[in-house]
Amino acid sequence: MAYLLGVTLLWAFSFSLIGEYLSGQVDSDFAVLSRIVLAGLLFLPFTRLFGVQRQLVLGTILVGALQFGVTYLCLYRSFAYLTVPEVLLFTITTPLYVTLIDDALYRRFNPVALLAAGLAVIGAGIIRYDGLTEGYLFGFLLLQVANAAFAAGQVGYKHLMQRYPTEIPAYRLFFHFYVGAVLVALPSWLVFGNPDMMPDTAVQWGVLLWLGFAASGVGLFLWNRGACLVDAGTLAVMNNALVPAGLLVNLLIWNRDEDLGRLALGGTVIAVSLWVNAQFSRRATLRLA
Repeated sequence: MAYLLGVTLLWAFSFSLIGEYLSGQVDSDFAVLSRIVLAGLLFLPFTRLFGVQRQLVLGTILVGALQFGVTYLCLYRSFAYLTVPEVLLFTITTPLYVTLIDDALYRRFNPVALLAAGLAVIGAGIIRYDGLTEGYLFGFLLLQVANAAFAAGQVGYKHLMQRYPTEIPAYRLFFHFYVGAVLVALPSWLVFGNPDMMPDTAVQWGVLLWLGFAASGVGLFLWNRGACLVDAGTLAVMNNALVPAGLLVNLLIWNRDEDLGRLALGGTVIAVSLWVNAQFSRRATLRLA
């Protein structure tokens, strides 16, 4: 849980940084690819290449392709159609994907976890439901692909670590995660990238460095480690803790005019959903044949 809370605070800045300094100014495919390369370089010196189960390596590549490659390509594109608050709003379905994918992998149904995820969605909706701009539908669809891929990646990583236990430290295997991501992002950049929209200011390069090393390197590793230590309901709820955190950062630093009453009310509902899951989830799981 501590890992997830720490990364939530780290990632709270990411949405605003992308929206304020990169969206519409730096090619989205290059921005994603640069994040992957920088994060991968962080783990490359520690990588264990031999004596690792092939299934574990291939599985890590697959979850990296989903959780980083597909997710971030769709996320960055969505900023062309949506404002930062709208992006935050449309990420609220991620907990539902987390719960449903986890249940499908383990052939079970947990109504309390689904209820907790639903409460988290309601809480985030209270915070961020507002008038929507034109073109929001395409942006919404892009984010649903991103949400589903992000959910599949983190649940898949947890499932992978449980199915193929190893004494090798997780950080020595995580480079393969970025290999999977680059297999998606590099072809996208080569086909769709715009060389006229490369970063050209120190601020833009600084944001890319922060997003690469901190948010995508340290952040994604710790988030996935945290995902392995909690149940699916808690993981689902923590995916939506990013909404109030991201909005708070957007409000305090970029002076967005947000309704603090709704922020407090929605945050309270998310906290209640976390409590509901912690109290009742384990007793309510139904195993499917």
